Amino acid sequence: MTARDRGASRDTARGDALGPEARDVLGPEARDVLDRHRVAHLATADRGGVPHVVPLCYARDGDMLYFVIDAKPKRRTGTALKRMRNLLENPAVALVVDDYDEDWTRLAYVLVRGRAAVVTDAAEARRALGALRAKYPQYRAMDLDGSEHPVVRVSVEHVHLWRAS
Repeated sequence: MTARDRGASRDTARGDALGPEARDVLGPEARDVLDRHRVAHLATADRGGVPHVVPLCYARDGDMLYFVIDAKPKRRTGTALKRMRNLLENPAVALVVDDYDEDWTRLAYVLVRGRAAVVTDAAEARRALGALRAKYPQYRAMDLDGSEHPVVRVSVEHVHLWRAS
């Protein structure tokens, strides 16, 4: 069975010794998939390992991914949301973006694993919100400042890119 028969995949990981200047973890193909899509699925787990997956809007800035707890209606907001409680207890996360098609030769996905953290630097939060607002016009009308709308950075540690052909 050839790689083409099985589907083509590529893994990349950043070694612990590499610093911020060596962040080319995503690679051009994964960046392309991430930039073309509007929705990702974020997987978190609490300290006991109980998984939780939610769809979300995200933006990429270099090899960092960002999301914000936005102003869409929710039962809870800010750090009271399950995804936020989970990442504060256990910062290891996974994010998936996929291409689905009835023609299964067109299937593809990018799986990103990394560490999530609430952004505390004001300049970084402004850059992240700028990237999110550039991608999602709905965010331009939302007031996303304040603690009820934390911005979260996912520092990419591992990427798996798979394509059916």
